[in-house]
Amino acid sequence: MISKGERTIFLADCQSFYASVEKADHPGCRDKPVAVAGDPERRSGIILAACPIAKGYGVTTAERLGEALNKCPELVVMRPRMQHYIDVSLMITDIYKEYSDLVEIFSIDEQFLDVSGSLGIWGDPLTIARSIQQKVFQQTGVKVRIGISSNKILAKIATDIWAKKNESGLFTLRKEDIEGTLWQEPVQKMFGVGSRMTKHFARLGMFTIGDIARTPLPRLKEKFRARFGKQSDIHAEVMWRTANGLDDSPVTPSTFNTPPKSVGHMMTLPRDYTENSEVETILLELTEEVCRDCRRKGYMGGVVSVSCMCSPYEAPTGFSRQMKMPDPTNNTNAVYEAVKTLFYRYWDKMPVRRVGVMLSSLTDDDVYQLTFFKDQVKSRALDKVTDQIKERYGSAAIVRASSMTTSGQAFERAQKIGGHYK
Repeated sequence: MISKGERTIFLADCQSFYASVEKADHPGCRDKPVAVAGDPERRSGIILAACPIAKGYGVTTAERLGEALNKCPELVVMRPRMQHYIDVSLMITDIYKEYSDLVEIFSIDEQFLDVSGSLGIWGDPLTIARSIQQKVFQQTGVKVRIGISSNKILAKIATDIWAKKNESGLFTLRKEDIEGTLWQEPVQKMFGVGSRMTKHFARLGMFTIGDIARTPLPRLKEKFRARFGKQSDIHAEVMWRTANGLDDSPVTPSTFNTPPKSVGHMMTLPRDYTENSEVETILLELTEEVCRDCRRKGYMGGVVSVSCMCSPYEAPTGFSRQMKMPDPTNNTNAVYEAVKTLFYRYWDKMPVRRVGVMLSSLTDDDVYQLTFFKDQVKSRALDKVTDQIKERYGSAAIVRASSMTTSGQAFERAQKIGGHYK
């Protein structure tokens, strides 16, 4: 039980979410190894999700499909259906809201719940958690693992380290148990620590989460400055607070209503692009998407960024650069000119395999700078009309002529959400 007077926070995680949804929709695959993967013919052939049976064969998320099939030749591979996964995720959100009005979406398969005000209605935390598990499974076929604690970071840790690993899918991590449980775990199990950071901590003589937690914060900052430079104080404090289970942030239902700091899109190309005209087609398509997103959200960007990765795969080159534009804008043609300037300034002429465009320093688009040289009223009206057509009939209803060439990807991307098929 959580101590009296403390909040009761859940982090609910859907097990192998995409794969679980597919298995629920295809009962014949219930006892088979199932994975959801992209299209290998378009360089997106990686595992997005694998069910527990597939993981038993060593199949892991983010590995190449060919490698997964070598491990498990009988693997049932399914093409992603992103819109369906989003719909199921929202169904699960609605189930959570039956237990609390404080539900914060953390990702498509993870959500925080503050059930502190629901204990008198639904019972103790474990009773509520079991009820949630049962209802989600009955209505969607998806299993949910739930970490329980007094704040969000501890609930997340409880899920990742313990609830995902035990048979019940539940684990309660109390503050008073941190030293005897969390601090004994190796550094690589701490939230926010990957393989590279684990190596850095090892060089600092820190091998367990307790090693970080017991280090006085000023001393940890000194160690980080010596290794990462003067700008590492915030990172050091985040690591220290995580190790000590300190988190004051509330469960915020409106977290996705927060204004964005930037709007961007990136594309991995189906093949290497070597000709200027091919790359420009993609840059224009990405710029169109970015500007349309900005207009839909009511923003203009003052800074444009371009990123690029070039082949070969084993030793790629590339860049990520930005520049300030004369005035904030969300007009496709204006941003595209800046994008081309940046790209050609830094491109080393190596074959392009991935490229991205982003607008930042966002401002509201209801106030804009008029000039003598451009009819902005007319261009904004044209943008509005084309956006309305795309909104009603799909993003491929109107495309640039260059997108009709073999290098264009607008029609392919129109079938996707977040880079994966709807």
